[in-house]
Amino acid sequence: MADTDTDTVLVVDFGAQYAQLIARRVREARVYSEVVPSTMPVAEMLARKPRAIILSGGPSSVYAEDAPGIDPAVFEAGVPVLGMCYGFQLMAQALGGRVDNTGAREYGRTALTVSRSGSTLFEGTPDEQQVWMSHGDACSAAPEGFTVTASTGTVPVAAFENDERRLYGVQHHPEVMHSTYGQQVMEHFLYRGAGISPSWTAGSIVEEQVAAIRAQVGGRRAICALSGGVDSAVAAALVNRAIGDQLTCVYVDHGLMRKGETEQVEKDFVAATGVRLKVVDAADRFLEALAGVSDPEQKRKIIGREFIRVFEQAQAELVAAAGAAGEDVAFLVQGTLYPDVVESGGGTGTANIKSHHNVGGLPEDLEFELVEPLRKLFKDEVRMVGQELGLPEEIVQRQPFPGPGLGIRIVGEVTRERLDILREADAIVREELTAAGLDRDIWQCPVVLLADVRSVGVQGDGRTYGHPIVLRPVSSEDAMTADWSRLPYDLLARISTRITNEVPDVNRVTLDITSKPPGTIEWE
Repeated sequence: MADTDTDTVLVVDFGAQYAQLIARRVREARVYSEVVPSTMPVAEMLARKPRAIILSGGPSSVYAEDAPGIDPAVFEAGVPVLGMCYGFQLMAQALGGRVDNTGAREYGRTALTVSRSGSTLFEGTPDEQQVWMSHGDACSAAPEGFTVTASTGTVPVAAFENDERRLYGVQHHPEVMHSTYGQQVMEHFLYRGAGISPSWTAGSIVEEQVAAIRAQVGGRRAICALSGGVDSAVAAALVNRAIGDQLTCVYVDHGLMRKGETEQVEKDFVAATGVRLKVVDAADRFLEALAGVSDPEQKRKIIGREFIRVFEQAQAELVAAAGAAGEDVAFLVQGTLYPDVVESGGGTGTANIKSHHNVGGLPEDLEFELVEPLRKLFKDEVRMVGQELGLPEEIVQRQPFPGPGLGIRIVGEVTRERLDILREADAIVREELTAAGLDRDIWQCPVVLLADVRSVGVQGDGRTYGHPIVLRPVSSEDAMTADWSRLPYDLLARISTRITNEVPDVNRVTLDITSKPPGTIEWE
């Protein structure tokens, strides 16, 4: 995402559950940031010319035998550094301070006393403030040349600063909401400590990506995998702004879309952007490929493979239509987001949770060069870019819908009959959420059909043996973490009554109240 002219802050991840959140908070301060693993050599970090480095927290003790460390060279490079929690302790230890395993642990909300209220980090914040702590070891002596700027009832050195070397550290987690003035502390480090200007905005992202797309594509042609969702819509609008009629959007109706979505894509998106759109009816092809398959990872890979095969076919048709003077379609535009990359094992030291069809599900013999202008963005950032590009609210604020569509919302084999059942149930849920005015209050509400499960019910005074439907309403900022949405009981009752009355072969509606983690947003 960032080019050499962009002010970049690297967040070094020591296994923290909040590493991605730190990067988000930096971006909220209008400064670009990326997460890198603690195993990355310092020379490689510095080669990326970061304007600042943040050392994250982590679950380890600095005294553990296998604890991740940091090369002290990072503190001698002249790059401003902020250490948080475990990163703070590593900094203290590496620079000659003292970190003790005293057993005086602090977890959760803690009162922080600021002893230097005019310091770089704490300027304009109260002398007594609430912060979020999560540590066992504690810093008992600051390194030479550092000023202690805060403490708690059990930790004598809860923050230190060295303005001359532009090195700073805090024991607490300023990135979480429970640290009342945490965002101010982070912004003070970025603006005052590191001297970075808050210039990374939706407008700057558009400028940067338009230039990058033009440099990558040149005078050649591209097709865009358009699904109708906000991600592919924004990606298409960005590329369309960069290369105009060199782009053709291809919408694949794979038979796995929700009710009315194909018609919406053909009408609304074209009207909003003016792009060239080619619609491919490939429902039979996808359903044949998915026949007999129940494993979710296999389904994702099949859908990813078939998408690419369809795009290759569309490429050939476009080239043939252009005639002998036409150029090859060399690029495929995708609306890949950062959470897709992380969950597919492409993040910093992350496991492959599930292969997104546009990341881990792509075939090895891919003939296209990918254009992914949103690959380093979170969903809310994509929405801001969409607004900057002038896309209508109906597209920008649309709830996320996975590329594999209803294929991964049917637990079990995907068939036409099961898709028809799920489409009707999903349509009812969307209609009721809209009527209740809750579309903007939740992140999304996947509706899941447990196709391989049946339960006994009573309908019309007779015994039924039908499928359960699962409602999965969630609230989230960026899909990296999520909590289940507390929908009103009367709304849930209306949804349940309508589904069991109006959708054949469904006699039970259940509610998924699992957060992420441990559960993912989608069931498959």
